[in-house]
Amino acid sequence: MIVVSIVGMPGAGKSAVARVFEENGFSRIRFGDVTDQEIARRGLELNEKNERYIRELLRKEHGMAAYAILNLPGIDSALKKSNVVIDGLYSWEEYTFLKKHYGDNFNVTAVWASPKTRYARLAGRSSRPLTSQEAAERDRTEIENINKGGPIAMADFTILNEFSLEALEKSARGLILMLKQ
Repeated sequence: MIVVSIVGMPGAGKSAVARVFEENGFSRIRFGDVTDQEIARRGLELNEKNERYIRELLRKEHGMAAYAILNLPGIDSALKKSNVVIDGLYSWEEYTFLKKHYGDNFNVTAVWASPKTRYARLAGRSSRPLTSQEAAERDRTEIENINKGGPIAMADFTILNEFSLEALEKSARGLILMLKQ
């Protein structure tokens, strides 16, 4: 069994790639679900300010590998029946935690798109849209406070997402075929 983690900046297309993996038999674990569940548990409104607050709070409580630690039981359980794709690995510490835990069975795929492309996508999202200013601020905090650059730099594979959804999905399917060999 393999674990593939999808990394990238907000709006790069991580969820679209993870969805293709899921459509091809992988169990999907979305790290951001932990944030959404905690927001709901506290009765907070789902918005960028509360998401950031909860992300920072969970990392303060559990360390920078918080999302890997909190999702590990779900990943291990899903691995009993299928390969797993993780939608949204964030920090270097999460990367090193999962790499140590799964060893050679852990692969990272970076999805890359330019800030201009990503900000346009984020502004047009029906769920949790961000202004260009909010997107740029989120980029800054994810790079400076979450150590997000490391997993992107250490990715085993990179998918460029500057074009169409169809091109992105085709690249993801090609990667899946290669990984299953």
